[in-house]
Amino acid sequence: MARWWTGQRVTGAALLTGLLLLGSAPTSRAAATSSGAAESAAAAPSSPRQKQLADHLKQVGAVFYGAWWCPHCNTQKELFGLEAIELLPYVECDKDEPGRKRCMEAKVRAYPTWVLKGDRREGVMSLDELESWSGFRSAAKR
Repeated sequence: MARWWTGQRVTGAALLTGLLLLGSAPTSRAAATSSGAAESAAAAPSSPRQKQLADHLKQVGAVFYGAWWCPHCNTQKELFGLEAIELLPYVECDKDEPGRKRCMEAKVRAYPTWVLKGDRREGVMSLDELESWSGFRSAAKR
């Protein structure tokens, strides 16, 4: 058993859970919507490129696994801007049993995780990285 600063005794598991929650609190003001995507006061409106890329990722079968409490997932979403967030092929891993099951089946070990045609990428990816990885070519680059 460990002692918390209040003098109250807590179990090691409770202490670890508290520290993890403190250390992983989102730094943005993102809030999850019913679809599990983040809406943020910090995110700007989406550009046509951001919307096209989000739609392309869904069309080619990419999947973005994340958790509502993950600050890196919120950062990843915010790179797409407000409107494109809703277009992302996002799977919420920690709100309900179906989402948890999908993430377990996909063997998600870290957030965010992107999967496309068997290729797995962990961590925040820039829009340029996602474009290159998925074979996206925006109208401006054609």
